[in-house]
Amino acid sequence: MDPSSNLTGKMLIAMPGVRDPRFEHSVILVCAHSEEGAMGLVVNRPMPEIVFTELLEQLGISASDKAIDIPVRFGGPVEPGRGFVLHRLPENTPPDDAHMLICDDLAMSTTRDILEDYANGRGPQPAMLALGYAGWGPGQLDSEILDNGWLTTERYDEIIFGADNPGKWNAALRGMGVDPIALSPNAGHA
Repeated sequence: MDPSSNLTGKMLIAMPGVRDPRFEHSVILVCAHSEEGAMGLVVNRPMPEIVFTELLEQLGISASDKAIDIPVRFGGPVEPGRGFVLHRLPENTPPDDAHMLICDDLAMSTTRDILEDYANGRGPQPAMLALGYAGWGPGQLDSEILDNGWLTTERYDEIIFGADNPGKWNAALRGMGVDPIALSPNAGHA
């Protein structure tokens, strides 16, 4: 893989032709992309049936009255029982094993410690909890992009962490200067 084509820290926007209901109109943050494959989190599929503080209780974590209630989203179909906390890194945070650095100021954490931090009102903000993730094998994501399955764009934190989940797909396209109405669901190559 050409290093200049590394999509880590970028966003994927599903093209209108994507009919898989798990990814239709999805916006995904790519958390890792290499020759071995790719991993990302869907950022615009809320899970309103799951309340963060109730999830903490199920995990045996007591939430204080200062608990930070972060949004819970469907991160993708792979390992749906596993949680990934996507969050900004506070300035001057030293590298450690508790965070997977995605880019300079954005990280993903999967430890119980970060959930306990939110339960006690001290987790990094903004943040979201994704249940499951989207995964691609070696070269699979690159092929899907070449087949017009995805558009790629820079990361927009207001799309990743914002509350307007139904509007994120349109907002991501408009951020690229693309009118969603002008997109065709049919693939074509020049």
